[in-house]
Amino acid sequence: MRVTLERSNLLKSLNHVHRVVERRNTIPILSNVLLKAEGATLDMKATDLDLEITEATSAMVEQAGSTTVPAHLLYDIVRKLSDGSEVLLATNPDDASMTVASGRSKFSLQCLPESDFPDLTAGAFSHTFRLPATQLKMLIDRTQFAISTEETRYYLNGIYIHTIENDGALKLRTVATDGHRLARADVDAPAGSEGMPGIIIPRKTVGELQKLVDNPDLTVTVEVSDAKIRFTIGSVVLTSKLIDGTFPDYQRVIPTGNDKELTVDCQSFAQAVDRVSTISSERGRAVKLAIADGQLTLTVNNPDSGSATEELAVGYDRDPLEIGFNAKYLLDITNQLSGTDAVFMLADPGSPTLVRDTAGDDALYVLMPMRV
Repeated sequence: MRVTLERSNLLKSLNHVHRVVERRNTIPILSNVLLKAEGATLDMKATDLDLEITEATSAMVEQAGSTTVPAHLLYDIVRKLSDGSEVLLATNPDDASMTVASGRSKFSLQCLPESDFPDLTAGAFSHTFRLPATQLKMLIDRTQFAISTEETRYYLNGIYIHTIENDGALKLRTVATDGHRLARADVDAPAGSEGMPGIIIPRKTVGELQKLVDNPDLTVTVEVSDAKIRFTIGSVVLTSKLIDGTFPDYQRVIPTGNDKELTVDCQSFAQAVDRVSTISSERGRAVKLAIADGQLTLTVNNPDSGSATEELAVGYDRDPLEIGFNAKYLLDITNQLSGTDAVFMLADPGSPTLVRDTAGDDALYVLMPMRV
């Protein structure tokens, strides 16, 4: 293999693929990226056996061929090469190594044979649909913060995506919950998604996907089966295993009878929560909301360091209510709201609270209260 390409193109592609590779691997080949040069492109592939990413980048191929080299090492080398330079990648069949040369810099990397590199066999996909990158980004951004990190409840360690009939229209919906809060987002279901199975996309896949859908002009092709999902975003193909589990019936925890409506200015509220929670301890991040006619008082008490209060003018005309929430969870939710106001639908101090965005009803949040 002998191939020359622009440093910026090589770095951009390596940046996408090397992130999938775990830093510590018991299987040496999983530390490597597969490079395959043919025609006028260099294909790169990396995998951790659950997630596989491939990307093609244009290159000047003098001699076709393929090999595998350490992914993080190659990325670090290319990252440190001078801007605007050209990079030559050439394998040396005599000693199973690859030369990386640019200007006066020259590196020799140990290779492992391509035949050892695992292939994440995708099988047949039952459903294929396309949606704008902006919509997919919205579905992920609005829900991913609520993904559980508790390994014992592995079926909550991802985003649940499915289609659902809502007010006579078919919606593509994402849901995430960790048992303390729940986030839900909807877009109009694209053609081809009808009848697709409800699937759980793992947390790591969600994180990689989030970084790939930052170009608003792209359209993403999504292919789904019972066990795998594949995203094609421009020249990048991301294939992932799905979480083999049953997502709980989230509809049951979304309250329907909350009749006390509290409207707050989103930015002022978030800043006030952030200020008073400065005094809270790491363990107990509870902030108490005392709501009375047109006024909200935020209070944090920490026996070790003191207390803090702040008052805000709000829209509220029901019976006075005191309720406690985790400050971090309040901030996570308000960060996702795009409207100027947030609407809290409350019932009582012990019941889940519903949070809506005034900018639209495409997202909804449920927050469990804390005892304060």
